[in-house]
Amino acid sequence: MAVAALALNQQLLCFSTSKTTTTIPWLPTTTSTLTHFKFQKNKSHLFFISSSSSSSSSSTSQSPEANTETAESCVNLGLQLFSKGRVKDALVQFETALDLDPNPKEAQAALYNKACCHAYRGEGKKTAECLRTALRDYNLKFGTILNDPDLASFRASPEFKELQEEARLGGEDIGYGFRRDLKLISEVQAPFRGVRRFFSVAFSAAAGISLFFTIPRLFHAIQGGDGAPDLWETAGNVAINVGGIIASVALFLWDNKKEEEQLAQITRDETLSRLPLRLSTHRVVELVQLRDTVRPVILAGTKETVSSALQKAERFRTELLRRGVLLVPVVWGEGKKEPKIEKKGFGAPQKAVASLPSIGEEFEKRTQSITVRSKLKAEIRFKAEVVSPGEWERWIKDQQKSEEVTPGEGVYIILRLDGRVRRSGKGMPDWQQIVQELPPMEALLSKLEK
Repeated sequence: MAVAALALNQQLLCFSTSKTTTTIPWLPTTTSTLTHFKFQKNKSHLFFISSSSSSSSSSTSQSPEANTETAESCVNLGLQLFSKGRVKDALVQFETALDLDPNPKEAQAALYNKACCHAYRGEGKKTAECLRTALRDYNLKFGTILNDPDLASFRASPEFKELQEEARLGGEDIGYGFRRDLKLISEVQAPFRGVRRFFSVAFSAAAGISLFFTIPRLFHAIQGGDGAPDLWETAGNVAINVGGIIASVALFLWDNKKEEEQLAQITRDETLSRLPLRLSTHRVVELVQLRDTVRPVILAGTKETVSSALQKAERFRTELLRRGVLLVPVVWGEGKKEPKIEKKGFGAPQKAVASLPSIGEEFEKRTQSITVRSKLKAEIRFKAEVVSPGEWERWIKDQQKSEEVTPGEGVYIILRLDGRVRRSGKGMPDWQQIVQELPPMEALLSKLEK
């Protein structure tokens, strides 16, 4: 079962930022003391592997029936059982491991693998609970959850959305590192927000101190008498101080609100950057891998609406290709029809999951290692097929909510070469307008967009 690394690049932005998607940067490589639990550098999965020590080798060579009662052996036995399709028995082993006083790494492994079992069985609430405990108590990286193909079905569920929101807000220390990395990206995108906050607090404090001394003078001015200050002047000073405090507090609260909105958008961009596509050559890639190569145009709607838009786009095929347009059709409801994949064990084949970008890893370096850019470019045609349509639908509907559009309406979303959303609209696009709007790939404006 795979476990991935976390990180946020300077711009988690869509597939654009995923080059290391913080637009967010990335995750440290770690080697566990648990002999069957090892992080592999430049992989997005954490696998249990045979032990490097003689004692662990002997334990892994034992049959499931010869199980030794240690947390490590129970976890490894659970993996063996799962690989044979005995998911229920594997769950028992992971639960047993948690009862045998596991060390933190063993407990994290048991909880995470247990969560993957529940995800395989379609048990969203149990999956979320296991992951929540691992995040809160055993330092599981949230990027692991975002990267793992075994949790693709869970990521399309309401339970994942709730867990992701908790991580973004840092509730109960869940995903504290995730929120911290998001805030770093936010500061890069809005570098003067911290300065504004500082001056807001400073002006509020100064106005408050001044008000503290001015109010007694106002009472004295109202009472009148010898030596009393001018009433109107004093009242004006009080009004200025009160107004300054109100303005400073309002600016501080406005900055906080904008930061939360920005963090939510960065989270959506990070999610978008990880969504998978199948190219015409049947290669499966994440959207981040197409950064600087194409301008994806997402078409979401009913089957009839999307088909009609694709047919109309064919009339402008040559000009759209010159502008790097890659059509990404998403048909509402296709995610529910997606057949359940029969797994032979945790994780996807190593070639399929190798070098997946994640929050917390060096964006540029990881993206460059994904593929030879020229070879990938040669594989890109006019249209790509979405993989895990349930995840795509969830992202689009979240984006619609953020833009106050009724979720589920037909929409199109045009992305920039750097992966950020260029613009979106209801219904299907006017292809002639798009041809006029987008510059050719060789144009200077396109180079500036990267």
